[in-house]
Amino acid sequence: MTSPTPTGTDASGDPATGRWWSRLDPVDLGFCAFYLFLAGWLTAGLWPDPAARVLALNPADQTLYEWFLAYDTRIATGDVTLITDRLNVPDGVNLLANTSVILLGVLLTPVTLAFGVPVTFALLVALNLAGTAIAWHVLFRRVLDASPLAAGLGGLFAGFAPGMVSQSVSHLHMTAQWLVPVMVWLVVRLYRAAGERHRRRVITSALGLAAAVVAQVFIGEEVLFLTACTLALLTAGYAVLLPGEARRVGGPFLAGMSITAVVAGALLAYPLWVQFSGSHGVSGVLFAPGFFVTDLASFAAFSPLTVGGGPEAADLTTGPSEYNTFFGWPVLLLFAGFAVWLRRDRAVLAAAFAGLAMAALSLGPSLVLNRENLDIPGPFALLEDVPVVDAALPMRFALPLIPVIAVVIVRGVRHGLTLAGPARYVAPALVAVALLPLTPVPLATGDRPPLPVFIADGHWRECVPPGGVLVPLPLPTPQEPWPMRWAAAADAEFGLPEGFFIGPYGAEGTPAMGTYRRTLSVIATEVLQTGQPATIDDQKRANVRLDLEYWSASCVVVADSTPNAPALRATMETLLGVPGTRSADVVYWRA
Repeated sequence: MTSPTPTGTDASGDPATGRWWSRLDPVDLGFCAFYLFLAGWLTAGLWPDPAARVLALNPADQTLYEWFLAYDTRIATGDVTLITDRLNVPDGVNLLANTSVILLGVLLTPVTLAFGVPVTFALLVALNLAGTAIAWHVLFRRVLDASPLAAGLGGLFAGFAPGMVSQSVSHLHMTAQWLVPVMVWLVVRLYRAAGERHRRRVITSALGLAAAVVAQVFIGEEVLFLTACTLALLTAGYAVLLPGEARRVGGPFLAGMSITAVVAGALLAYPLWVQFSGSHGVSGVLFAPGFFVTDLASFAAFSPLTVGGGPEAADLTTGPSEYNTFFGWPVLLLFAGFAVWLRRDRAVLAAAFAGLAMAALSLGPSLVLNRENLDIPGPFALLEDVPVVDAALPMRFALPLIPVIAVVIVRGVRHGLTLAGPARYVAPALVAVALLPLTPVPLATGDRPPLPVFIADGHWRECVPPGGVLVPLPLPTPQEPWPMRWAAAADAEFGLPEGFFIGPYGAEGTPAMGTYRRTLSVIATEVLQTGQPATIDDQKRANVRLDLEYWSASCVVVADSTPNAPALRATMETLLGVPGTRSADVVYWRA
């Protein structure tokens, strides 16, 4: 049987003859260059001017992430807070209760300030894919002692599988997975050091893992949660397969993991308190777990975002960002075949167990086949009421199956290349054939409406003092968040009422998208929909005055490019009793 520690490597994962990077050859570099090329090709529709383009399949979420990235520049420049007052004024928004990708925004602050937040967003969409593929490639070379070809094929699948490409449709927190291979390596390093009773390496591995965990919290907690669940299952699988070694290594390994838990817990104690118990923190269920579930038929289907897929498969999931399990039947056969072929390889068996368990959880509380509820309880039903787990989207539990399949691919190609004669090419050829239908197509993009000159050229400063509040009509909502682009373009230098975010505005303080809508917001939406000035009475005038006072509004703005702008302007003149002030391509009223 195959040892869990590849022959010829020490406890750190370094070859006995030298450091791991000394083994990288032109084939490795060629694969890394290809990952970058492929990521650039997939996102080519956003260039050469990201400020004029938008991801067509999910522009609302792109607007949300661009606002977060813009606000993150304020954190990088000294305004360090986990509760912002620049959205949903005056209440604010709890950043950690939202997918605010703080670390990504802070790291790319120079890009945002120099070139604008659309450029930062476009770069991250591409770099998350390529960076994840490169990180897995390096891990496969370092930990699994894979050949460049085996690591390259595994990295290609890990970074560009249908689930990764579909999550790239604006879900930056889900595709920023380049720290996951780092965490996996540190766990393996800790395990090997524990087996050798190498105390210093146990401690350094534990501390490194704690640092990676803390960093991942400020990128995307959901990825961290899924990684932790998968690694726990994988570790349990190894313990069952190697009970003697588990008893020998278990003590030092658990001691190291305890160090990680204590250090990470201490560093994250305050942020997590803010997230769950601080102002506008949320806990509980936002989405019904029975809605975001994996359809059994989706595993064998091809994603519409691949050359092998068609639009009919889209009915098997909730939207274009969630083709998480669309592996196609060739990859399923390849995975099953390699798993049987390599059944003596404990790494394959443990990984397959963990991946299949996570895939089973993704089926949700009740099994669904071809959109029909089978009324058969799924494994997730056992965890439905467990805190934290109850807030997860079941279908995303299948995402760890992507690197699991990649591991099996790597082990299969690695073993196949050891065979003699032409047989050594069979495994790589089978992988190539299985992956070919999953070749991704470029992400669909569309034209982005230009910003008002009033915003783009900074004329908004005429009516909004530093830190003031601009009230755009209509106000941003989760369904129509477009005015948040104005604030993002201004690097969140002014606040906005309402908006697109997660906050405690559901029944009895449960999580909800957005907040309660006030009178002016309701009136503006009515005008937008009817195209006619609203009927105004004294009560509405009084309520709107209260709205402006509640928001501490600096000015109310109607852009010429807004649909039904004349009716909105007429309504505001009736509400406030004065004509607005023309500035560039907007009319504004000082509050």
